Amino acid sequence: MCGIAGSFSVQPLADDAAEVVRAQLETIKHRGPDAFNLHLDRARGLAMGHSRLIINDFEGGAQPLFSSDKKQVLTVNGEFYDFKRHRSTLMAEGERFLTKSDSEIAIGLFRKMGLSFLEELRGEFAFSLYDREKDELILVRDRFGVRPLFYHVSPKGDRVVWGSEAKAVIAHREVEARLDPKAALHQLMQTIAPGMSAFSGVRSLDPGHFLRIKKNAGRLAISQHRYWDFDFPREADRPEKFGEQEHVERIREELIKAIVLRLEADVPVGCYLSGGIDSCCILGLASGAMQSPVKAYTISFDDDDYDEAPIAREMAESMNADQHVINLKAEDLYGENYIDTVWHAERTFYNTLGVAKNLMSKTVWDSGYRCVVTGEGSDELFGGYPAFKRDMFLHGINHESDEVRAQYQAALEKTNKLFKGAILAAHQRSHPEWERKCGFTPSWVQPWMDTLDLARPLLHADVARELEGYDPVAEIASRIDGDMLDGRHPLDIAQYTWSKCQLEGQILNWGGDRVDMANSMESRPPFLDHHLAAAAVAVPPSLRIKGNIEKYVLREAVKGVLPEVLYQREKFAFMAPPAHTDDSKKAKVEELIAGYLNPETVVDAGLCSLDKVNDFLNQYRIDTDPTSLVRKDTLLNHLLCLHILHRKFIG
Repeated sequence: MCGIAGSFSVQPLADDAAEVVRAQLETIKHRGPDAFNLHLDRARGLAMGHSRLIINDFEGGAQPLFSSDKKQVLTVNGEFYDFKRHRSTLMAEGERFLTKSDSEIAIGLFRKMGLSFLEELRGEFAFSLYDREKDELILVRDRFGVRPLFYHVSPKGDRVVWGSEAKAVIAHREVEARLDPKAALHQLMQTIAPGMSAFSGVRSLDPGHFLRIKKNAGRLAISQHRYWDFDFPREADRPEKFGEQEHVERIREELIKAIVLRLEADVPVGCYLSGGIDSCCILGLASGAMQSPVKAYTISFDDDDYDEAPIAREMAESMNADQHVINLKAEDLYGENYIDTVWHAERTFYNTLGVAKNLMSKTVWDSGYRCVVTGEGSDELFGGYPAFKRDMFLHGINHESDEVRAQYQAALEKTNKLFKGAILAAHQRSHPEWERKCGFTPSWVQPWMDTLDLARPLLHADVARELEGYDPVAEIASRIDGDMLDGRHPLDIAQYTWSKCQLEGQILNWGGDRVDMANSMESRPPFLDHHLAAAAVAVPPSLRIKGNIEKYVLREAVKGVLPEVLYQREKFAFMAPPAHTDDSKKAKVEELIAGYLNPETVVDAGLCSLDKVNDFLNQYRIDTDPTSLVRKDTLLNHLLCLHILHRKFIG
């Protein structure tokens, strides 16, 4: 795991190019504190930088990496699994390697296969590869977007700047640091549109895509290409008859392979462990593969309604794991830890779970570990979220009676009552663009439509005029490929659209890579292995959510390692207790309000109306309705984060 940064232009590099790249790397030194290295090709306008976190090949894996004839140069953030097989094959065919690094297989495969080599890469990665023969650069991001990659194209189209995090891009002297008003509105409502960052002119490379960048008549010719997608089969192409056990066994087989591959490293590997079946089954299967007690890290909150530690403890004891429980209170989740998490995430968040995970990754590092396997992606593959169940009950079940479907719906609403307003909308909403594209408005976007209704009136008058007529909900829908929805089951549509928005922009951001790498700690999510994903999309919707049981096929595949309480347990959203739930959190939030929603900061940022923000805060303080408070807590976090972003990055 590492950080990458650089630039490519039609003009030769300036004399101080090395200092510019070092400034970029300095902003992401948390991603790779072990070494900084550069490659400059001044005549060709190429600067490539790498900050290294050593996981594999302690002695020889420094980057940039070069082909044996120096024709290709590579910088990688992430891991390529199954690399030893590729190394053996390539060496048998005459390729020579200069290091023992897993990253180096990208050069060998590229030289053998050209751009189709991306299909062979397995893992979580973002990288830049320069081909000197063609004077061509490619920027690549992994299939689900586990690893981040941002870029900026100059107004004249003659330079591209990239970095693992947006802060590394705006650290380049030619890139202006400015918060994007459209992105600000998206963040206030919770959901950034695919490809959007918080900063004007800085774009996130789409997962499963690569940029191809060549020089052409004084400009850069830049084209984006898709090499993979989360492709569900059309309903008409699914077999009418299927064997349940065949799907169960295939899921089990692919999950075990994905976990075993992610346990390989030149440093010890631990596990994150919550009270959900995702991390619990990973711990169970990893324990079997390692044949020794696994180090497991668990978050415990000071609120029984939100705390999953007791269930996690039962799982740890059943596997004889070496469990480390991190007990978090109000003073941990707010204050400087909150501010630090915003800086690392570079976007707003609706709940302090990201702060908790930031603190957990620090605990991992402090305990001597640099790498963990995690459970992200399971809900996306197997229909685990409450919003997916609601869509299945409303749109995807044809064989159950209305009475039975109503019973399912009532049970869902009861289980998720605590999160109404954030996870599930209190009332059904619809949007014409989503109805046109999907045939319905996915339940996952509906609570954020409610939040948008609260957020838009808070905009500064100038920003409101600038964004008049702009519909962020429609914008999100417009960036989703309708061909990937056509003819698909409603559950497939819900899972696909969520994965393009919330998985990449939220769960893998402030719930994943950005807070893990804040403490130089590499997380590896085996559920987001593309071979496992191929098996998951082949599972019929009725085996992903069977009756009222979400992730049914996964439960059956791993039930041998789960305690009965976990096997039977319904999905429960993993969230930190919101600020309104006790007086200590209310007091800590008030401190943040005083620091970042004060008149000077709000006026200086110029994004929101000071009077309207104050009105909102006053309404929040006197509100007593639980559902309303959940929504207001969400918006309050977004307001705080947005103004922290302004203070930290703009001025």
